[in-house]
Amino acid sequence: MKYTNKILLGALAVGALSGCTDDSMLPYDVGAKPESLSQYEYLNNYDVLKSYVDRTENPNFKLGIALAATDYINGDQVYSLACSNFDEMTAGNEMKYASIVSDDGTMNFSTVTSFIDAARQAGMTIYGHTLAWHSQQNLNYLNSLIAPTVIPGTAGNGGYCLILKNATAGTNIWEAQTWYQLSTPLQSGTTYTLSFMARASEAYNDAQIYMQCSDGGNQEYPGGFSVGPEWQQCTLSLTPAGATVDKIAFNFGTAAIEIYIDDISLTASGSTESLIPNGDFESGSITGWTGWTPGNFETISEDGEGYSTSGGGPTYDESVITSSDFESGIGSWGGWGGSATRGQSAQGNGYESDYSFEIDNPTASTNEWDIQVAWDFTSPLVEGGTYRLNMMIKGSVEGSIGAALQRKSDYAGAGDFPAISISTEWEEYTAEITVGGDGADCADRFLFNIGNYAGTINIDNITLCYLNPEGGGGGQTIEMTPEEKKDTLTWAMDNWIKGMMEACGGYVTTWEAANETVSGADADGDGWYDLQSATNGDPETNFYWQDYLGNEDYVPIVTKAAEKYFAEYGGNPADLKLFINDYNLESWWDGNQKLKSLIHWIEVWEANGAKIDGIGTQMHVSYILNEADQKAQEDAIVNMFQLMAATGKLVKISELDMGIVERAFGEGIKTENVTFDQQLKMAEFYQFIIDKYFEIIPAAQRYGITQWCITDSPAESGWRGGEPVGLWDLNYNRKPTYAGFANGLAGEVIVPAPAAE
Repeated sequence: MKYTNKILLGALAVGALSGCTDDSMLPYDVGAKPESLSQYEYLNNYDVLKSYVDRTENPNFKLGIALAATDYINGDQVYSLACSNFDEMTAGNEMKYASIVSDDGTMNFSTVTSFIDAARQAGMTIYGHTLAWHSQQNLNYLNSLIAPTVIPGTAGNGGYCLILKNATAGTNIWEAQTWYQLSTPLQSGTTYTLSFMARASEAYNDAQIYMQCSDGGNQEYPGGFSVGPEWQQCTLSLTPAGATVDKIAFNFGTAAIEIYIDDISLTASGSTESLIPNGDFESGSITGWTGWTPGNFETISEDGEGYSTSGGGPTYDESVITSSDFESGIGSWGGWGGSATRGQSAQGNGYESDYSFEIDNPTASTNEWDIQVAWDFTSPLVEGGTYRLNMMIKGSVEGSIGAALQRKSDYAGAGDFPAISISTEWEEYTAEITVGGDGADCADRFLFNIGNYAGTINIDNITLCYLNPEGGGGGQTIEMTPEEKKDTLTWAMDNWIKGMMEACGGYVTTWEAANETVSGADADGDGWYDLQSATNGDPETNFYWQDYLGNEDYVPIVTKAAEKYFAEYGGNPADLKLFINDYNLESWWDGNQKLKSLIHWIEVWEANGAKIDGIGTQMHVSYILNEADQKAQEDAIVNMFQLMAATGKLVKISELDMGIVERAFGEGIKTENVTFDQQLKMAEFYQFIIDKYFEIIPAAQRYGITQWCITDSPAESGWRGGEPVGLWDLNYNRKPTYAGFANGLAGEVIVPAPAAE
């Protein structure tokens, strides 16, 4: 602001700890002042704010202020100002989950109980903010509750195994062939079981088993097997028709590949004796195994490369891409370039599942890297390490895309995967890459380069796994089922609400049951905005309870626990009021669609047993100097109040504060740059909002109005930093917005403001 006068708050600290009943103890004399600052003198003629509430017309109305509970507990200016001007307080942070719940789940309510004691002594009420929210949660604790159970294995030596190797892919399966020479032919008509462990350098679905005869008799084809990069059990049934079958041949000529075979056995029906001695290859040899050119397609492995139930040999670690099946959204996948969009697919578009990652690029670009989809790793990949990319992929049209690793700080490359061919049917893609190049020392980003592809791409079950040379085995990861996660987090929510209600002992009778539940998007196209979720939000910093408790059950679980424990810990059930609170309910840009959607969701929750008494509208607004934009905003505020009144529920302006901007969605003008005339416009807007509240909301539904900021925001503040959002300045001097707020409460202009100089 362009003034430096201090309109003194007066002796605010006088009687600060002795109660709030005598407002006359708070003089507002401006004292001596330069003549040029006389325009602010009119503010001295205003009384304290709560004196302007018509208590006969509004017997239950609560005029509220948000503050730091610790400031109120400590007394002095904040305490006296709150008690003199307001009926009710909202703690900015101290009653939120993250302020109370530690990483091990223990809860510390000491600040809450001290706050309640101070409020009780002063005769002030408290609005409970907030029981359920996705923000300011203890992610470490909550994620630990639903983390998979990991049963670690013991690293061990897998010993030796047989390696079937083919350097160059051929046209025919038999171009790479290795067989085991049996000492005697198999019995015609007898059923044998061939069993072995296998893994390969890449996924291969075309390996074939032949039964052959040294005397040139007809060969037989009992079947084939698929193999991937991880050890797996393979079992085939063999029933030779001929009498001279004495060779079991492996055919793998259509891929450049290495197949590892271990613990192989061939047993006749009813017998446990294997006809292939040294099936575990622990002699360090492959006696009995040969081919047309011995040693060309078969060899013994290095010690440690074989299969072991207790570990041994290189094994793949867990995927470093953790959002892979997309059943709960796309997680932290991002991207940029062109007009491409990224999101969770419609239900039914997953690979053998409900959902997949859907990328739509309407227009191809000159370079494939012009449009990119990215996953940033929490820590860099191992320099020189081998990583395997595996996924299912399809597209709306045939084509190809690229994939690569990158150092995101300077976009240096760290390795390119082979081109990814896309067809219109689901296909598996598997490739390995060694982290290298200029960015190898800090490869912390995975990229899809899709600029050359115009169409829709669906990706599912994507993993990027490190080939750990230390090996290991015997480990097991057991994921919780969705039902188990819901049960566990229902307990956690119940435990949290129980603790809070016990700490409050029935003194706090009005609660924000759930905060900011509705997003600003309708991804499923049902006509209503979806709930906040990891799908449309930021799961790295937020915890979306509704993703686990269910959209329909989330709020009912909260309100039922609140009702139960409020009564159990001393509250009168008839006094309990539960609100749903949200922001942008005055949105003119979408015709108040967010409020309409919230009303829809309230109906859904109430149908599932939720107790919802009121709606809170935050109203973190800005006066817009552009007249057309400001008029649109004012019209939407009127419409908001009309919609809220029509619900029949209590209505609370829960977090009112105001900045000022040149145009809608513009950057807020800083306090020191706001003119006196602009301050008067802000004051008029405060009066408009409060006038419309009392005009449109029926008396029985008027719960109250809470001012969110006592003073203007300091420049370093994380909330609207440096903006003129208070009714007082940083020195606790009244501002013209104080007068506008008071005029709104009184329903008239109490003291005319002077004209701007």
